[in-house]
Amino acid sequence: MKMKGVNLQDKLEGLRDRRTTPSAILDEVKKVLDEQLASEDAVLLRLQQAEDDYRNPFMIDELEANRIFHISHIRDLCHTYRLRFLSTKHYDRELPVEVLLEIKELERKHQLRLQGFKIMAPASHFRLKNADDPMLFAPMGNGYYYLIHKWGKDLHPLRKITVWPLKNLENLLIFSFVISFFLTFVIRELFFWRYQQTSEFIMLYMFTFKSVAGLIVFYGIALGKNFSESIWDSKFFNS
Repeated sequence: MKMKGVNLQDKLEGLRDRRTTPSAILDEVKKVLDEQLASEDAVLLRLQQAEDDYRNPFMIDELEANRIFHISHIRDLCHTYRLRFLSTKHYDRELPVEVLLEIKELERKHQLRLQGFKIMAPASHFRLKNADDPMLFAPMGNGYYYLIHKWGKDLHPLRKITVWPLKNLENLLIFSFVISFFLTFVIRELFFWRYQQTSEFIMLYMFTFKSVAGLIVFYGIALGKNFSESIWDSKFFNS
C-alpha cells in the first residue's frame, strides 16, 4: 500500500488554525501594514517639509565614514557638473521606495527622526521659483552631511566637459578664445583663403571673437543663465 505524501502547506495551515483564527491573522497583518504605511507617510511628510540649517544628532559609533561629506566637497562637485544642492521640499520627482527604507533603517540605528534633508541633482529635478543622478543627504552640523541614499542613472561621462564653460567667468573666456580661434581658421579657409598673413588672421580673429562673445552674452541674458559657482544652492530657476 502506497503511503500518502505529507503536504507541508496543509500541515502549516493546521498548526496556524489551531492557535488562531484566519480573521485574527488578517487583523494583525492589517495592523502591521497600517503602521508601516503611517511610518512611511511620516517620513514623506518630513521630506516635503524639510527644515533648513538642521543638525541631526547621529550616534557616532553607527556612522559610516565613507558616507560623510563636507559642504565644500558637495559645492565643488556641484560646480563641476552644474548641479543643485537644495532642500527636498523643492524636489519634484518621485522618490524610490529604497529611499524610505534607508531613512527608516538609519533612524532605527541612530534612534532619531531625521530632519533637514537635502538632495543633490540637476536643476531640472527641482520645483524652482522663477527668478540625471540624485543623492539624498541629512545634515550633521558644522557643514557636514551624511549620504543616505543614491539612486537613478549615473551622470553622462561628457557632462563635466559640456558644462565646463559655464562653471565660472574664467572658463567661459577661455572657451570663447579657443572656439573663436578654430572658427577663424574655418572662416579664413572658406571665405578668405587668399589672405594668409598673420596680421590679417589676427584682425579676422578679433571680429570672430566679438561675434562669439556677443552670442554667448545674448544667450546668457535671454535665458537667464548664470555660472555654476553662483547657482549650486540657488532656489531660483533663472539664476
